[in-house]
Amino acid sequence: MILDISWEEESIVLDQREPLATMLSQAIKEAIRIAGGPEEAEVSLMLVDDQRIHALNLEYRGVDRPTDVLSFALQEESEEEPDSDYEDDMLGDIVISAERAREQAAEYGHSFEREIVYLAVHGTLHLLGYDHEEEKDKQEMRSKEEEVMARAGLERA
Repeated sequence: MILDISWEEESIVLDQREPLATMLSQAIKEAIRIAGGPEEAEVSLMLVDDQRIHALNLEYRGVDRPTDVLSFALQEESEEEPDSDYEDDMLGDIVISAERAREQAAEYGHSFEREIVYLAVHGTLHLLGYDHEEEKDKQEMRSKEEEVMARAGLERA
């Protein structure tokens, strides 16, 4: 698995980046494995501020507010062929607001690192076609998220 991380949000200092990148890479790789994605998958991850994710949320979803994570899948399985293989290994882009992650980590009572990794796993599952609009789909997605987080040693407190 190839993970390209863009550190656009400056509050994550240099000495935090390498250990966080390792955690992110391992968790994204595990999410891809558990969800049956391609072994040689490529994912781009951007860590941004609220202003940047707000602009992206407005431009691509028509929602005029910041959010915690956005996923831009480059491939989507059609309803006619739900079990089709991925055409190539580039899954897409995940954008995470580090500001939102900090706020949510404090709100939920866990670490910033755990929240960032969770959001990356959530975004990865979206790239692989998972969604949470219907309760059944939400439960399936949540189950996979929790399995990945447990394997990463980052279960909920």
